[in-house]
Formats: sequence, structure tokens, C-alpha cells
Amino acid sequence: MALQGHIQELSEKHKKLEQRIQSEMANPDWSEATVAALKKEKLRIKDELERLRSSVH
Repeated sequence: MALQGHIQELSEKHKKLEQRIQSEMANPDWSEATVAALKKEKLRIKDELERLRSSVH
């Protein structure tokens, strides 16, 4: 099903963003602006995932 594939793809992106945020914050010179942008993108993906998952059920 195409929708399930899209949900899986977004889940992977969400997981990779979390890893990137953790990696960025582990750097002593981490950028607050970069982390904020990554978190905003992660939240956007989470919202879309929730919307898609609720349309499946």
C-alpha cells in the first residue's frame, strides 16, 4: 500500500532527525538556530505522521 510506504518513509526521516539533533547537541559548538530548525522539521513530520495514521484507522 502506497500510504504505508509513505508513513514508513516519514518515520525513518523522523528517526534520522532525532539522531541528527542529538549529534548536533553533542558538539560543543552546537548552533541553537540549527537545532531549533531541526526540531521544527521533526515536529512537522510528526504531525503529518499522526494525520496519516489517523486516516488509515
